[in-house]
Amino acid sequence: MKTAWIKILFLIAGIYDGILGVAFLFFGLEIFRIAGVTPPNHIGYIQFPAILLIVFAAMFLQIARNPAGNRSLMLYGAGLKVAYCGVVFWNDWQGGIPMLWIPWAWADFVFLVLFLTARKLTEPK
Repeated sequence: MKTAWIKILFLIAGIYDGILGVAFLFFGLEIFRIAGVTPPNHIGYIQFPAILLIVFAAMFLQIARNPAGNRSLMLYGAGLKVAYCGVVFWNDWQGGIPMLWIPWAWADFVFLVLFLTARKLTEPK
């Protein structure tokens, strides 16, 4: 089975989440300011999810090295994407959420669909 696209997918996901995590870890308050979003009352509320993104980025890079061997980790990545999309889309539907979060939710929705497809394609025969 060809897994080259799956390796590339998880490499891109690792880079994507890693860049977002590092950006929010070191420049979270600036990102909020530029986006016109009121930041939380403590920087830790930005830093903790940023570090989680970095941890998931490392996991995605591990999956990219061996998609079939790390197939079980794909569900955790899908879970991350479901959690983020669910929170953003639910809150947007319920009356709004700052636009800052919407593009990333759509990107994560695409990642979710591709992660689940990759998992199905790496199923043992």
